[in-house]
Amino acid sequence: MSAAEAMSTRDELRRDEPMAKHTSWRVGGPADLYFRPATRAALLEFLTGLDPDVPVYWLGLGSNLLVRDGGIRGVVIATARALGTAHRLDGGLVEAEAGVPCTALARRCARWGLGPAEFFAGIPGTVGGALRMNAGAFGGETWDRLKSVETVDRAGTVRCRGPQDYVVGYREVRGPAGEWFLSAQFEFDDQPGGGLDRVKTLLRERQDKQPLGLPSCGSVFRNPPGDHAARLIESAGLKGFQIGGAQVSEKHANFIINTGEASATDIETLINAARDRVAQRFGVNLVAEVHIVGEAGGVS
Repeated sequence: MSAAEAMSTRDELRRDEPMAKHTSWRVGGPADLYFRPATRAALLEFLTGLDPDVPVYWLGLGSNLLVRDGGIRGVVIATARALGTAHRLDGGLVEAEAGVPCTALARRCARWGLGPAEFFAGIPGTVGGALRMNAGAFGGETWDRLKSVETVDRAGTVRCRGPQDYVVGYREVRGPAGEWFLSAQFEFDDQPGGGLDRVKTLLRERQDKQPLGLPSCGSVFRNPPGDHAARLIESAGLKGFQIGGAQVSEKHANFIINTGEASATDIETLINAARDRVAQRFGVNLVAEVHIVGEAGGVS
């Protein structure tokens, strides 16, 4: 049985799907295939039936992703619908699937009186993306409280793994090749009262300091040791600098915004220009936090 034959009527499979509809920058060419399974079982069955030579890309909220204008050769699997639940288990254990938005996890933990989990409110993606890059905010990081993860490979085989199976660093996680995160278990402490207020305060802080009402990907670069990428970019005179429809935010220099007519090429060119200017001025090589995928080409 092929992957397409395994689908139910509630699953979505579309060809030549514009990725601009699914990324927070609102740019990106078409994916050959776009699959949005309705259930976890449908996801596993689809993987089992998929041609092993077809590249697979996983999509959460599209908030840390730049898809080039030529699009993606392969299949994009959107996780939000099939992997979108979070549960409180015994004690301080919380299980969250890969498609759960980090802000939703922060709010639920606050309502359950568990923490520290408020920092998740500062991460603009899903749990799966946060696991992949050890995303963090407000002094906390995703893997700080991680007890175990559940993964899946191309054959649809599900495994449970512990932190010892991974090398975790600042905005970087290395583990078994060819596996993707399905869910994670986090272990929190009792933190009754005040958690939800803290989440709301952190969200207001984000709103005050970041251009959240405009299309962006969140932070473009990792902070170099002992410094901040935003400070370096601003000190290089790049606040407000624009290439095509892509602009370094006037509000936060580590954000690049789509002013309305940007192409992925505009954004990638501006990323490279900012990196080059900072290297020339300060001798610091900024490392991109955003993932850039796909092929160059004309805007679709």
